[in-house]
Amino acid sequence: MSQSLNRRSALKTGLLTLGGLAALPQLSKAASRIHNDGAFADAPLSLDTELRIFRSPMVREHYLDAALDKAKITVKISSNENPYGPPMSAQTAIAESAKRGNRYAWQEMNDLVGKIAKKEGVTPDHIMMGPGSSDLLEKVAIVEFMKGGNIVSADPCYMSLINVAKSVGATWKAVPCKADWSHDLKAMEAAIDKDTKLVYICNPNNPVGSITSGKELLDFCSRVSEKVPIFVDEAYLELAIGADTQSMVSLLGQNKNVIIARTFSKIMGMAGIRVGYLAAQPAYLDKIQKITRGGMGVSYTSIFAASASMDDMAFQDMSRAKNAETKAYLCGNLDKMGYKYIPSFTNFVIFPINIPGKEMLTKMSAKGIAVKAFDIQNKPWCRVSLGTMDEMKQFVGALQELS
Repeated sequence: MSQSLNRRSALKTGLLTLGGLAALPQLSKAASRIHNDGAFADAPLSLDTELRIFRSPMVREHYLDAALDKAKITVKISSNENPYGPPMSAQTAIAESAKRGNRYAWQEMNDLVGKIAKKEGVTPDHIMMGPGSSDLLEKVAIVEFMKGGNIVSADPCYMSLINVAKSVGATWKAVPCKADWSHDLKAMEAAIDKDTKLVYICNPNNPVGSITSGKELLDFCSRVSEKVPIFVDEAYLELAIGADTQSMVSLLGQNKNVIIARTFSKIMGMAGIRVGYLAAQPAYLDKIQKITRGGMGVSYTSIFAASASMDDMAFQDMSRAKNAETKAYLCGNLDKMGYKYIPSFTNFVIFPINIPGKEMLTKMSAKGIAVKAFDIQNKPWCRVSLGTMDEMKQFVGALQELS
């Protein structure tokens, strides 16, 4: 308990600097039990003076006063999960490899790394595996900021790397997104100083679902990585249909100091199986692995599941198509109801609402539906993950009843 409080105290100090808010010294039991997944998956939690979870200078999250009775939730569209996975190819691979789970999987891991390297167009020493991309984000944060420094990112953004960096001594330079919710690359570049150790970019961005131009980002990463490492989180990249975007992995061939995170949790539908990887310069990965070994947290069965899912293009195409179909259905109905959502290039949609966020959570949970609710710039927003078509119809029906 004392360790948790100490970490919380460290964050509280940061909150006073960033937001001018006095975080409460203790969390309510409800807040401490909140299920942290999807966007803002991190710990510890701190509350602001209005009893909202402090996520960033711009963002607060609402939570239910009582622990959510999961048995009553029939539509879970709160965690940016792929409702169609894991693919049967991965399930079969898990079943067939389970009997060998008493062995370490060094060679099998090497085989998977080689397969990923070939896909990305790099050599295997450019790849580091981990149990999901969040684990790798946090490893980078620990290694980079053990001796302080600052990190530059957008606000809002995915908070896992940011909060771990802060917990080990970093300061955070949060740069507000532009009016279209894309990254303000010029302002982010201007925020870099002699103490900046990393720039973090999530593209498409979680939790707002927006995209930053691939051409502009490529130019930014190419130039700015000459001064400071650039970490680009591409967890949702495969879902960015119709967007001007591209992976930053191509910059590795130009010897640029960029770090790219990818995951099997989204397009592959394997959030609970836990596989992700970094692509970076070998020397950079060596620095990370001198402190904490990559790949140790990936299970034997997960390795085979990941390999099988990479070959399963039919599943990936199906996931992408169904994601687009349910997004079109949801956004079409939001249009009809007058909600002004942020155009999404992910598997979730966020939009401003006309009732308080906590009221939205309470009324939706009473109907068996789990969503997320935030205050962004002190205005209430609801974030909905894209479930099956039936789940989206249930959500739309419930929202119509509230409107």
